[in-house]
Amino acid sequence: MENLRVERRLGDAMRARLPLWAVEFVMFGLKMAWACLFSGLLLAAIILSALFWPEGATLARYDALTLFALLVQGLMLYFRLESWREAKVILLFHVTGTAMEIFKLQMGSWSYPEAGLLMLGGVPLFSGFMYASVGSFIARAIRLFDMTFVGYPPMRWAIVLALAIYINFFAHHYIWDARYLLMLATLVLFGRVTIRFTPMRRQMRLPMVLSAAFAAFFLYVAENIGTLSGTWIYSGEGKFAFTDPAKMGSWYLLLFVSFVQVTLVCRDVLLQRKGLMNELEIPAHHGSGQRP
Repeated sequence: MENLRVERRLGDAMRARLPLWAVEFVMFGLKMAWACLFSGLLLAAIILSALFWPEGATLARYDALTLFALLVQGLMLYFRLESWREAKVILLFHVTGTAMEIFKLQMGSWSYPEAGLLMLGGVPLFSGFMYASVGSFIARAIRLFDMTFVGYPPMRWAIVLALAIYINFFAHHYIWDARYLLMLATLVLFGRVTIRFTPMRRQMRLPMVLSAAFAAFFLYVAENIGTLSGTWIYSGEGKFAFTDPAKMGSWYLLLFVSFVQVTLVCRDVLLQRKGLMNELEIPAHHGSGQRP
């Protein structure tokens, strides 16, 4: 409720000074930035620690990043900037992301050049929070923009696609890489899905696959920042090499896995919104009707 009051006061102040279209544009940017709070803070910590972390420090940089991510998570819950439901999303993403990181590290896809104590299978635990930040963004954006998803496919097919994408991240090291077939499948299942969102008062629309493509680009930019900082190094690339642009396709696919994970955790809340009521085919939750 406090966030809603702040939003109203801010909107009223801007409407007194700006035309309506500018108010909607500014509120869109502010809400996007607020939805990116967790990921933005983590990316800032990666950049600043790469620039200023002293050599030979008692606390390893990777461990400091893990502790920082835990601190941010705790503060966001304490100040109610994030709900416990969204924290469950982050935990789920951390587990699935860390599992994939361990496998990819063993396959030599990339490496972490620094030492640390808070590591699992050679992977620093803060890396799981990088995946979790994607889930945090999606969950927070759904709440902040009061999103609905029109034309959402049956949930069972969305789950099958998400599982196929996640399995392919592992299986393509041994068998044929099905990523292009899976990209086609996202168009078949989600090509007609429209996201309805409200920056301030005017409801707007955006095709879901287009929003995933935009998000994949920005994730690719963030990944390059981490690569250029030397926090991780891709196989066959120098410390300051740019990441292969083809990896945007991997981020695009991962976003669909991410979205399905969010809908699984938050499905009872989403079911209370008209856009997903019929498509998810799950009995609606008869609770308080409050947002997460």
